[in-house]
Amino acid sequence: MTRSVRRPCRMMKATGAGAAALLSLSACSSSGSDSAADSGSASGELSGQVTVFAAASLKESFTKLGKVFEKQHPGTEVTLSFGGSDALAAGITGGAPADVFASASPRTMKVVTDAGDASGTPVTFVRNRLEIATLPGNPDEIASLKDLTGPGLKVVLCDKSVPCGAAAHKALDSSGLKLTPVSYEEDVKSALNKVVLKEADAAVVYRTDVKAAGDKVAGVEFPESADAVNDYPITVLKESRNAGAAKAFVALVRSAEGQKVLAEAGFLKP
Repeated sequence: MTRSVRRPCRMMKATGAGAAALLSLSACSSSGSDSAADSGSASGELSGQVTVFAAASLKESFTKLGKVFEKQHPGTEVTLSFGGSDALAAGITGGAPADVFASASPRTMKVVTDAGDASGTPVTFVRNRLEIATLPGNPDEIASLKDLTGPGLKVVLCDKSVPCGAAAHKALDSSGLKLTPVSYEEDVKSALNKVVLKEADAAVVYRTDVKAAGDKVAGVEFPESADAVNDYPITVLKESRNAGAAKAFVALVRSAEGQKVLAEAGFLKP
């Protein structure tokens, strides 16, 4: 059964307290993790748990692909942990157990590769571009990125440290616009949720998140988004305890079937 976790566990900071760190790392492991070390049976079939850390914007498509994977490989279990790519990368370099990392930008993936935690070279599997999410029906008649700078409008952005925030600031900078949001959110889903809950009038998020929200928001495209398209890299992690299943999951993501699921979610081809 595919399991979805909101955020990765993080290893406790401990100086001279190895036992505490070890206990924290063990707590990060999912129940039933004894089977996670099994990369396959004697017949070569995949089995055991595969833990995937993925950018928040991949939640809907990777949840679907996790179910596809488990159906294709009976005896496997996909555990999904979603969040801001920076937090996920920090979790991985801090020792959180995971098999696959799918980031929303090469910059955050570089944190993992520079730490020597990737197995092989990460590969771009999709791309994504920004869109403005507004209240249903777009009551403020937002038609451009410039409109977000209007007085009295409550706008939310992702934090600059996460890919959606970095992309938004790149788009704003390229157009010479200055915007002071009412809040910076830790990931794209949190930013979108501010509009869904009517706590903000608009948010700059990914087009895939606008599409996933359905009629809970309205989407407004803007040309500056073409200057801030994000590449999404994926890799098997060096410390994977189920490398066979991890490689198979990455292969599914990159396959025609996986790419179809991602395209339906609104992602662009790599």
